[in-house]
This record gives sequence, C-alpha cells and structure tokens, in this order.
Amino acid sequence: MKILFTGGGTAGHVTPNIALIEKFRQDNWDCIYIGSNGGIEREIVASLNIPYYAIASGKLRRYFDWQNFVDPIFILWGMLQSLMICLRERPGCVFSKGGFVAVPVVFAAWICRIPVVCHESDVTPGLANKLCFPFARKICLNFQETRQYLPKGFVDSGKATVTGTPIRKSLQEGNADRGKAFLGIDSSEPIILVFGGSLGAQAINQQVRNTLTSLQDKYVIVHVVGAGNIDEAHSLNPRYIQKEFLLDEFGDVLAAADLVVARSGANTIYELLATRKPHILIPLSARASRGDQLENARAFTEAGYSRMIKEEDLGDELFLGEIDRAYRDRSSIASRLAEFEIRDSVLMISDIVIEIAGGKMT
Repeated sequence: MKILFTGGGTAGHVTPNIALIEKFRQDNWDCIYIGSNGGIEREIVASLNIPYYAIASGKLRRYFDWQNFVDPIFILWGMLQSLMICLRERPGCVFSKGGFVAVPVVFAAWICRIPVVCHESDVTPGLANKLCFPFARKICLNFQETRQYLPKGFVDSGKATVTGTPIRKSLQEGNADRGKAFLGIDSSEPIILVFGGSLGAQAINQQVRNTLTSLQDKYVIVHVVGAGNIDEAHSLNPRYIQKEFLLDEFGDVLAAADLVVARSGANTIYELLATRKPHILIPLSARASRGDQLENARAFTEAGYSRMIKEEDLGDELFLGEIDRAYRDRSSIASRLAEFEIRDSVLMISDIVIEIAGGKMT
C-alpha cells in the first residue's frame, strides 16, 4: 500500500508529515510526497530519500493583489500535474498537512476517488484547509477548540476528530547533554532558546540583539535566526550562539534549553507543550497575517500553559522583564504544562489513514 503526503510553505506544514512518514516506512509502507518546487518542504523531505514530485502552486489571498490574476493558472496547472501523479502512483490515501500546495493535490485525489485525510494545526482553520475539507474523508484537529470553527455537519458526523500533532521522534528523544555538546556549551548556566519558525522573525531577531548585553549577563542565548540572518559582529561571542536553522539537532537543543522564546505557530506550541518546556510566545502581528498565531497564543495563555508578548508591545524593558519572570517561575510553569494531555498523535493518525486506505499494517 502507498500513502501520498502533501503540505508545504513553512516547516509547520511539513514536519508533522515527517513523523508520519517515519512511522509508515518503519511498517513497510511506500511513501511519496507532492510539494512545490522552491518551498522548504523540498529541502526537508530530501533527507528521507522518498519520491518527491514538485508541482506548480499559487497562493489564494483574501485581499487584492495583481498576483491573484496569475495564481489560479498555477493552481490549475498544479491540479493537472497532481492528477497525472495520482493516476500513475495510485496511492491508497492522501494525507494533507495544508498549505496552498496541498489544494490542487486534494482536488486531484477527489477526482481520482482517492480518499483524503486532512490535518489542521491552528485553532482557526486556514483558507487552504477550508477549501480542502469538503473533499476529505476525515479531518484531524490539533486542538479541541477548533471544532467550533467547523461546519456543524463535520462535527456531528464524526468527520472531525482531535488527534493532536505528530511529533518527530528526534524531538521526543531529545537529550540535553547532546544539545550542549552540539552547541559547544560546557557550563551549567541557564540557556534561553529563541527561534522564529522556519522562515525566521525579524522583529524577534532585532529585539534579542537590542537587549543582548543585558541578556548575556545572566543567560547563554541560542538564537535560531533564519537563513541569511547571522550577525557576523557577534559570530565569536560564546554567550550568543547563532544558527540559521536546526534540523535533526533541534530536539537535543530544545532539551538543553531552560526557557524558550518563539513564535506561536500551532505546531511550535504543541511541540513545546509535548516537551513540557516553559516558554514565551511572540505571535506574528495580525497586521502581517490572518491572526492565527495571535489566536493560538491567546488560547494557551488563557489556559495557563503559555506566556505571551504581543509583537506590537515589544520593547527592551518588557522583553527583559518577561524573560526574567518566566525563568524565575519555570518550575511552576513546568508543573502546569505537565497537566496538558499529550496524545499519541502518530499512532492515532496512522490508524485513521490505514482504515481509510483499507489496508493493514504488515
């Protein structure tokens, strides 16, 4: 039996697929991937040595842009490419993690009568997934709160189910000593890990550097800055360690950190909750997005699991104060995080996919 995976645009639309692919390959299933030509998914999936098909894709926007007149052509071409791939490969099921590259793939699978399972990470569904949901046999949700944003029929029929997000094995098996060795840290000083998602975050990067003198007096800062954002002026500073990105090492580095400062993408939050890591969320401003990160951060701050600084409120005094308070309260925060129910999402979702594909584990 063969499973076709799709999803891309940011790492959050790809890394949960990696966790599932590892599981299916372990159980001798064939896996293939459809993504975009220049997206981050191509780079991430390359390490798995599975067939990767690149298709044309376009973004669907809620606002006026001249590109809106061109992108439907790319989407149509991507659907035709996906049709050819589906007819040639004949997968038993398509698993879609979302992102706009997934839309033509899901449409093509529906035309070919190949069952589709979609996964929504955010509290409120994105436009791409909203378009895909009517064509899906099953919808997997990260959070219980998402049910209220779905059509009532999806919930009543059992089409939507809460599974959580698949967590990579490397994250679950993170080791603090390995993380410190990778970073070249041989002291017991507190470590603050800062990252802004797979595409980086300029506002966070700038805020860290504005307050670096004060931060490094108390902490070792590990800063994942995004591609091309290394500040060479600090490249030899042993208390400020910069990385463009982290792949397999991320689980170990996360395990070594005492506190995390991050964006509030749904997968980021779920990984922090799953690893019981005290954290401060700085959601992408609603002015620069559809507001999903703000809603994610607000929901988990109100539940007592997270602390939040709005990007528009960022300032040196507030930033330093929140880090000091969160570090001081890290034990009580960790106790609260221990109350969050973590599902075996890989097993739950793989069982759903297998049932829908009509196959059995070998």
